[in-house]
Amino acid sequence: MSVVVVGSVALDTVETPFGKVDDAIGGSATYFSAAASYFTHVNLVAVVGEDFPIDEIQFLQSRGVNLDGLVVKPGKTFRWGGKYEFDLNQRETLFTHLNVFENFDPELPEHYRNSSYLFLANIHPELQLKVLDQMSQPKLVVMDTMNFWIERTPAALAEVLKRIDILIVNDSEVRQLAHTPNLFVAAKRIQTMGPKVIVIKKGEHGALMVHDSQYFWAPAFPLEQLRDPTGAGDTFAGGFVGYLAKVDDTSSVHLRKAVLYGSTLASFCVEHFSIEGLKNLSPQQIERRYQQFVTMVTCD
Repeated sequence: MSVVVVGSVALDTVETPFGKVDDAIGGSATYFSAAASYFTHVNLVAVVGEDFPIDEIQFLQSRGVNLDGLVVKPGKTFRWGGKYEFDLNQRETLFTHLNVFENFDPELPEHYRNSSYLFLANIHPELQLKVLDQMSQPKLVVMDTMNFWIERTPAALAEVLKRIDILIVNDSEVRQLAHTPNLFVAAKRIQTMGPKVIVIKKGEHGALMVHDSQYFWAPAFPLEQLRDPTGAGDTFAGGFVGYLAKVDDTSSVHLRKAVLYGSTLASFCVEHFSIEGLKNLSPQQIERRYQQFVTMVTCD
């Protein structure tokens, strides 16, 4: 089953205690596509400026990612800069230059619209609604959002939530959206807003999934080399949604496996800067680390 992802393709300047990169390939749609491509066919929708080095993402096409929805506009590409200290859960945003992304108006190519799976990355809720209106009855809709939209556009966000199946957000966003400090109570409140599955990203502490009245928690993979956490959440989403599209099954057991596959891909991402950790993985590498995850979370 194919997946449509609508989000950003960007150039990131990132500094961590372990190095620095300037104008490195980034963006939510990029990380998602790179991860999901190891499981299924991906259709990308995004906008870049004339300065974007298209050759740098040609590897995505070699992995079956369709770039027909990547539009090049006059102007500069969306740029973001951030700095991490030794606590890699905390980062300081140094600059955000939206550039052509400020006027992003996603139009899905006709051959994207019958895709069965859709991931709405972190963009304005009104744009997410526009994308939903262009899709022809997707089987599964997954979305991300952020504190800015929760605070500034609650009405539009509420409309999106009514039309999705799975929400993937971090723990502070869950609390903000549900107006309660308790994650479990917050997840249940959000379920009444629309999505039946809530996946809560907790950084180095893994991910918590609430499905119906069931809870599933997976730790982050223990790594000896962790260089750059940028894009880990979107990579997680790519592994999660990509796996579900591959098996075309959203039963409880496969949702749990999807969390582990998402965490597996995210662990490869953070070992390197930008998307370097996601470029040349083999199925054997992914499956080996996934099996290590399974061993970590089971008692058998």
